[in-house]
Amino acid sequence: MTDDSILNPRGYELLNLIGEGAYSKVRSAYSTNLRHNCAIKCIDKRNAPDDFVQKFLPRELEILPKLNHKNIIKVYEILAVSDGRIFIIMDYANKGDLLRYIQKHSALTEQLAQRIFCELSSAVAYCHELGFCHRDLKCENILLADDLTVRLTDFGFAREIEYDSDGEVRMSGTFCGSAAYAAPEIIQGHHYDPRKHDSWSLGVILYIMVCGSMPYDDSNVRKMLKEQLRQRVRFPSRCSSKLNPDIKDLIWRLICVDVKSRMHVSMIHLHQWTRRLEERPRKSLILSRTNVVDNPASPGR
Repeated sequence: MTDDSILNPRGYELLNLIGEGAYSKVRSAYSTNLRHNCAIKCIDKRNAPDDFVQKFLPRELEILPKLNHKNIIKVYEILAVSDGRIFIIMDYANKGDLLRYIQKHSALTEQLAQRIFCELSSAVAYCHELGFCHRDLKCENILLADDLTVRLTDFGFAREIEYDSDGEVRMSGTFCGSAAYAAPEIIQGHHYDPRKHDSWSLGVILYIMVCGSMPYDDSNVRKMLKEQLRQRVRFPSRCSSKLNPDIKDLIWRLICVDVKSRMHVSMIHLHQWTRRLEERPRKSLILSRTNVVDNPASPGR
């Protein structure tokens, strides 16, 4: 059976291909029941590795129906077919992902970056409060709706936060996500606190938003790790003097090698930079065109 023959009777008209991986693809579609466009992710378990089918996919399918946050992609329906295909019907964010947006428009103004980052960190804090970590936070997994509001997506590497008998968080041992967004303890192969992994990744994302480039060159991971461990992240000379000192402070607190000193996601909203967020008309959220992404992270895993 084709995808169309499965989805059409359920009121979904498949449109354009908007994303494709080794064992999944995402299509835009129109829903006659919802009366608006949606996105449909099709996962083919027949082509997927065993660890994904047996561990990561079940976690994602268990977590998705529990999510209810304005800045997390909304899932309307999950369809499982006997031949191994799974269809996830969700919101369609028509502005695409954050990385492509920055590549197209250049670094964001402080005002826009502040609003997007507050929405993103709120979504991640909600996940932590719900009892799980995302573990694959990157610009490619941050979708933007028509009004540039955040829609966090792709929970394939999410896992439950577990505690031992002493109430301490159990460390994770699985390497997740892209090296460019991964904390040094993960690259070193150490067990890690998944909450602090999310913190580091958020710092990298904020850096990209305000600088228009990656904080570290990930083309050589071993060299990147040495750079991370040697000194705190530096800012490009073209924008360092223009950046609000509070932005730099928040980034340093998130991209912090010392795990114990690294800021918890739950504390981000208390930082002086995020506290100053003021409601302003959407039309004033314009872009700066002074910088470009010169070393974007690979969208692959």
